Amino acid sequence: MTEEHPLNNRYRIEGKIGEGGMATVYCGTDSVLRRRVAIKIMRDQYATDAEFIARFYQEAEAAAKLSHPNVVATYDVGHEDALYYIVMELVDGPSLADLLAEKRGLPEPVVIEYAAQICNGLAYAHRQGLLHRDVKPANILITKDDVVKLSDFGIARAVSQHTMALTKPGLVMGSVFYISPEQAQDHALAPSSDLYSLGVVLYQMLTGRLPYTGESPVTVALKHVSEPVPMLDTVIDGVSPALASITNKLLQKRPEHRFASATEVAAALREARERPSIASFAMQDDSISLNFARTRSQQLPRRESPLPDRRVVRNDAVPSKRSGSPLGTALALAALLIVAITAGYLIFGRPLFSLAPMISVADYTGLTDAQAQREIVNAGLSVRLLRTPSDTVLANRVVRQSPGAGTSVPKNSVVELVVSNGLPLIGLRDVRGFTVDDAKRDLVGDKFRVNIVRRNDAAAKDTVIDQRPKAGSSLHSNSTVTLVVSDGPAPLIMPRLIGLTDVQARALASKDGFTLDDAVHQPTPGTDVGEIVTQDIAPGTQIDRTTVVHAIVSSGASAIAINVPDVRGQSLDSARSFLAHAGLNMQITYRVQSDANGAIVDQQPLPGSTMAAGSAVTLTLSVPGAVPDTEGMSVAEARSTLHAAGYVLGSMSYTTKEGADGKVIGTSPDVGTTLPPGSLVGLIVNGTGP
Repeated sequence: MTEEHPLNNRYRIEGKIGEGGMATVYCGTDSVLRRRVAIKIMRDQYATDAEFIARFYQEAEAAAKLSHPNVVATYDVGHEDALYYIVMELVDGPSLADLLAEKRGLPEPVVIEYAAQICNGLAYAHRQGLLHRDVKPANILITKDDVVKLSDFGIARAVSQHTMALTKPGLVMGSVFYISPEQAQDHALAPSSDLYSLGVVLYQMLTGRLPYTGESPVTVALKHVSEPVPMLDTVIDGVSPALASITNKLLQKRPEHRFASATEVAAALREARERPSIASFAMQDDSISLNFARTRSQQLPRRESPLPDRRVVRNDAVPSKRSGSPLGTALALAALLIVAITAGYLIFGRPLFSLAPMISVADYTGLTDAQAQREIVNAGLSVRLLRTPSDTVLANRVVRQSPGAGTSVPKNSVVELVVSNGLPLIGLRDVRGFTVDDAKRDLVGDKFRVNIVRRNDAAAKDTVIDQRPKAGSSLHSNSTVTLVVSDGPAPLIMPRLIGLTDVQARALASKDGFTLDDAVHQPTPGTDVGEIVTQDIAPGTQIDRTTVVHAIVSSGASAIAINVPDVRGQSLDSARSFLAHAGLNMQITYRVQSDANGAIVDQQPLPGSTMAAGSAVTLTLSVPGAVPDTEGMSVAEARSTLHAAGYVLGSMSYTTKEGADGKVIGTSPDVGTTLPPGSLVGLIVNGTGP
């Protein structure tokens, strides 16, 4: 369990606030209703135990019926995978156990106020047919406004045959220091059993000590059953006679000797507040009568008269066989009743007769959980929700139910609904830094859909630079994951350099990020020294930031006439060098030919013509119109090959999948792709980058 784990994408865990025998309690936030809550999560060792799971849901079912200011409210119950949880009201304050740990006892006015509020909560629960069965200071919470709230109906159970079946015979629940004598002996429980536990709490609040202690739980349990009731001393303990008499009455061994209800205890506490010096209830100890009754029951039966011819009349005489024993008659009737019920189940699937009305369970599968709960309650039944992922059933729809449709059950029986949580949750892996193809393949394999968003970035082209949602998120299968993929650095628009000075041109190149080659100087009529007179990439063309732009700088005006050399049949680089040495510039046009060889196929003016120094010769380059194969070349060789094919070198990305020898392993677009001359072509280089 991590504190950031959102249960069912709704409840955010924020911190642990307590532990119990069955569960751990966390504080958290309901992200839907935006309120703070307490979340009780069953311990891992019980998550596979069907009986404990039943008891866990029994707790929620019992507590959810209670809505009272002095009872902690239950909001929701469910599970995610093997985590079973209950969502409850978060009480901002300490437990009574925390208060008693700090002090030996509490002032009488505080004791009366707290005990009266506990009685109010118990009285309400008892009216709903529920026993708490674990009243103790740790389960009594005090808000900052001194409102007392009963919590942890973890072993409370409805007084019904259905809930009684959920607890193992002989299993003693509750904390041994506070259990009633009948609970310690696994006898039938009643509201008076909770009142006995309240008496122990009242005793502890008044004195700061427990009435019974021992070296083992068994020893303490036996003392609850057989030892005398510990009487409070009004002088030594400093307890008023009124409160002492109430505590004594609550701690009586026999349930019938205690108060009849929690409401009656609350009334007695109010009376004790008004008249503390008057003990309204006699100080008695019924443990003696218990021992006496046990002794009488173990006496030997009286012997028959020594005079057999004289009739002896006794109240305990054994009736004749002809009249029949009342006990035998009762046993015979009970046996007939069991046979009748069993036969009814075998023949009709239900008892021949029932004291409770029978209700036919409808089919709730496919309904929303809200619709199904409404119909179940309207039919006079109770409902329990379990949640599970499903590949086929929409979220919040009923997947299956128990009992099945058409089954006849008594009124108020529990119908268990298994509700879909939607598609299973899958953890999202981190694919940042992957190539887009690798990331997409992995995510599709995890049953996600992939959406690609591209943007320019300094990262290599086609590299995943971000993902949404973030790595580590839990998503339903078939959810869409958006990958942000690098398109390489943003391309530049080639500026106009002609007319700028070489200093201005270099500053612009440095600002925009391209490389300027202005090493060639030649005389040019009508220009100033240092002025850019030609550039080999036309203004307005898209270029990559790694592109090298060649420019010629004027060395001043010259009237010298130059014969135009013949550069037809030469490569572009050779023709550029030849013309530059002759003092002429060049401009390039392209001719796409099927048999193109990357050579100059035409020039204007024609060879032999004369031109002023610095004039431009227009060259026509034969190109295939498709991306050339540069695999295995160095970057310089590949750049030259691209120029010969009429393309401008674009971005370069690097990979080490094939080693790191600095050779080109591919282009973008791929080799053979039809592309207009003058377009950008990227290189994929085997290496770690410049």
